[in-house]
Amino acid sequence: MTFILAVDDDPAILRTLRINLRARDYDVETVGDGRSALQVINERMPDLVLLDLGLPDLDGVSVLAKLREFSAVPVVVLSARHESDDKVEALDLGADDFVTKPFGMEELLARIRAALRRGPDQLAGDQSVITTERLRLDLAEQIATRDGEEVHLTPTEWRLVAALARRPGRLVRQTELLQEVWGPAYHRETNYLRVYFAQLRRKLEAEPSHPRHFRTEPGVGYRFVP
Repeated sequence: MTFILAVDDDPAILRTLRINLRARDYDVETVGDGRSALQVINERMPDLVLLDLGLPDLDGVSVLAKLREFSAVPVVVLSARHESDDKVEALDLGADDFVTKPFGMEELLARIRAALRRGPDQLAGDQSVITTERLRLDLAEQIATRDGEEVHLTPTEWRLVAALARRPGRLVRQTELLQEVWGPAYHRETNYLRVYFAQLRRKLEAEPSHPRHFRTEPGVGYRFVP
């Protein structure tokens, strides 16, 4: 289930977002300030963030800047600020879209769907589809097949696959993977990587005990070999 974090200091807007998004089968968490938003992100990386700029403690621009230090998760900015400078600043910092309040729910839902399709790890052109002798990984559509049979990957598994696939053949260090996939508070939980890569190999490798594509560099990191 797609996890959306909604950040806004207006309880009525949060209630509206919560009701409408849950009605469309999104998993939603709502918070009213920037520090709470970063705490949630540290504990559980969302698939998309709805972010108000006018927050009471740490403003939305600061939250976005901190988020972009470690994650490319899609961010749709919600703001009552109409000035173009605010929009430009948010987009320059890495926001995926900017919606001005008051907004129509159907328009917002369309913007959310578009941002999720782009995703944090979508690659340009044919780089978004990786094909090997036995595997096909469509990072944009999040469809994996092994020997022609579709394989279900969880959102976290997709983030790990994409983090490596963006750097084919290159070593990605453990701390870098942990922070990119789970957030900046995670830099020692190397057991997470062992568990998830064991799952990925069972799903995607012909011989999980002798992986062809998802290689471990013991004590250092991982690499994807196409």
